[in-house]
Formats: sequence, C-alpha cells, structure tokens
Amino acid sequence: MKMFTVKSEGLAHNSYFLFDGKEAVVIDPRRDCKIYTHLARKTCTKIRYILETHRNEDYVIGSLELQDLTKSEIYHGGQLAFKYGCTVEDGEKLKVGSLKIQVLQTPGHTNESLCYSIVNTEKDKQPTLVFSGDTLFVGSIGRTDLQGKDAQPKQAEKLYTSLHEKLLPLGDGVMVYPAHGAGSVCGSGISNQPMTTLGYERKTNPYLKMGKEEFVEAAIAQELIVPSYFAKMEEYNQKGAPRLLGLPLPKPFDVAEFGAEATETDSVVVDTRMPYAFAGSHIPNALSFWLGGGTAVYAAWILGYEQRILLVTERKEDVMRATKHLWRVGFDNVFSFLCKGMSEWQEQGKPISHLQTLSASDLRERLVRYVVLDVREPSEWRQEGTIEGAQKIFFADLVRQAEGLSRNRRYAVTCSVGNRASIAASILSRKGFGDVSNVLGGMIAWQSLGYPTVKPKENG
Repeated sequence: MKMFTVKSEGLAHNSYFLFDGKEAVVIDPRRDCKIYTHLARKTCTKIRYILETHRNEDYVIGSLELQDLTKSEIYHGGQLAFKYGCTVEDGEKLKVGSLKIQVLQTPGHTNESLCYSIVNTEKDKQPTLVFSGDTLFVGSIGRTDLQGKDAQPKQAEKLYTSLHEKLLPLGDGVMVYPAHGAGSVCGSGISNQPMTTLGYERKTNPYLKMGKEEFVEAAIAQELIVPSYFAKMEEYNQKGAPRLLGLPLPKPFDVAEFGAEATETDSVVVDTRMPYAFAGSHIPNALSFWLGGGTAVYAAWILGYEQRILLVTERKEDVMRATKHLWRVGFDNVFSFLCKGMSEWQEQGKPISHLQTLSASDLRERLVRYVVLDVREPSEWRQEGTIEGAQKIFFADLVRQAEGLSRNRRYAVTCSVGNRASIAASILSRKGFGDVSNVLGGMIAWQSLGYPTVKPKENG
C-alpha cells in the first residue's frame, strides 16, 4: 500500500491517490485532474474508484472529469440527490488490491458526509488509516453552519456523534488524512500538519475533549464566512460541472487587442502580480489578485461568473497557473492574457494607473489624515484588534458597501500583510475612489512596531 497526496494551492485542499498492487483509488479529486492519470502511469496502476467525502463547497470536484479519462466508478453519500455517480451506504466495503475500504457515514459538516477507513488485509485486521474529509481536521473539525444557522445545533450534534461513534472507535493508532489543511474556509483553527492520528487528536484536539453540550456551543461559536461562490460550487458538485476537456485556453493578446477587450463591459482585467508591483503601475480598472491565494480563492469572492477574465501576469508561465486556479473554482471564461505583460503596455504609452502605498510607520505618523479601512475578517478584528477609529468592512463586502463610503476622504486600507488590502483598494479605485492607499505590511507590521490596537465591542 502506497499513497500520494495532491495539494491544491490556496484552497488548502488535499486529495489522495492510494494504490496497492495494480489498482488505485482517488479521494476527492480536483478539477484539473490529469495529475491522477499521471500517477497511475507512474505506478502502473488502474484507477478503479473515485471516492467523494461529500459535496464540496469550496472548489469544483473533478470526479466526472477523471471518470471521462479513466472510466472509473464514482461513489458518494446517499443523503443528497446527486445527478451523477453511485451512492454507498454506511458499512459498505470496496476492494482495491489487497486493501479493504469501509464506508463510514459521518453526517455533521454535511448530511451526506462520508469517511473511508482502510484495512491492508495482507498485514492487518484493523484499519491503519482513514480519509476524514471535512469531518475531522488536524486540531479542528469541519464547519457545521452550511445548512443555515437554525439547523446548526442539530448539525453540530450529528458531528459530535460521528466523531465519537464512528471515527474515534477505529483506534488511536489510525492515521488521519483530512480533506483540508491550514487556511481552508471549511474550518477554523486548522493546524498546518499534513496528517495526524486519532490518538494524537484525542489528546490535543480541543473539540474532542468536550462533552456534547460544550461541543455544540463551540461549533456554533466558530466565526466563519460563507463566500458567495459556495452556491455555484454546490450546484456544480451536485449536478456535475462542465468538463475542462476541450475548453479553450486563454488567448495571447497583444497590447492593442488586450486594450480593446479591456474596455468591454463584460470583461475584467485580473492582475496577478504582487501588490507592490500592482501599486507601481497597472491597467486602469484592473483588479488585484496576487498569484497564489489571490487567484486560487479570493478571486471567486469578487468576480462574476458571467465576466470574461483578462489576465496580466508577471511571467508568461504564470498564465496557466492562474488559469488552473480559476478553473478550480468554476471560472471557465479565462479569455485572454497580455502576451508581453505590463512592460510592453508601458512601452507603447498606454494609460496606466497607480495605487498609493504606506508603511505602518507612515500611517502612524499621518494617522489623522486618513480614514483607516480594515478589510480583514470579523474574527481577526475581534481576536487581534484593530487601529483605533478604523472603519471595518470585510474586503469581499466592499463590492456592495463601497457606495456607503464618503468620496471626500483619504483611505488607508489595511489587512494582515497588504494582499487583501490590495484587492480592496483596487475595488475602490475601480469604483472611482481617487485617494486610496494600501498599507503594505498591514497589521502585522503595525503590531510588530508596537503600535496600539483596540478590540472592537461585540456590536462593533
């Protein structure tokens, strides 16, 4: 028995390629899925099954894409009316090589959530590992609010039961491979360890030390935002997403072509360079999404699925990386890219915009001149504090709430380090706000310099 972990940058998503003998199984594949067929060729195996732990909310699952390539069978939970694949029930067993895969029904995060325990029948009678999906993370648990706040107490009770009656009885030595790591929007306080054991979690995971009542209260108290793009992911992952096979790749446009397309009302320029490069010069009305978390996650919080996306990248090889990031969250309309980047745009004398920047010390010295706009998540404001007098608007809410801001003020936009602030500042600039600065280094720099912060009141 051997296994490869396939990580998806920015999404903190883990999928797994498990094989034994001449057969393999893939758990929760990502949408750009040729990596799994590459692994099958590398290991001289045939992918027999594609197993889903639940209808994922934060990315497009690649099950149908992979099935087209491999003719493998897709399985998922029966408590949701999927439009593709087959359902499996609690206790059902599958076989891959000498491995026995047992289905564990573990509702809570979602009602159709499943975990899969693995027994190597040549060596053991008991499970050696379990794929825990979004039921159990390293140091945390899956979120329980996706059915709505009214249903959350019941979902949390279900999750408690799943953990204590299905997972923990497998044994302390069982290795746990979750669907997400640190930074995922599917849980709070997830550790950056890639895997764990049930015994280690029993000793260290705070949620597993709680009784049911305390567990439910703690699960409800988690401060997690539901991104608007989740609805599209849920639709795709229940009905089946459009295939990437045959999808056109973004077209290389010269300056004239790109400039003409950028003026179309249904087009949006996505600049994937780092915030400091974006600040120096960018195409007017471009949005700033740095290559990494910006393109992999945060773009989906802002962009519309009807928009045509035009990419500006630092390097030509960044185009496909950014495109794959966008594909993973359902954006199939990556239309074109600026072939020679900003350098050629500038050399041809095309119009450019700038974004002012401030250091934390600059802001401290000139604080009275600015309205500080803190665009971090509410949990960050409450846990880490903010600058006294700061106006707090989560960056993804600026698309709707910007019109409530005065256009006669100077804004210093801050987040943790300046990345989300660059997104927020570019949104404001696109909406016509003329005096906006990104605080590079953000609140981390502010606090490292010992400058004061305040924690907002509960209703603040």
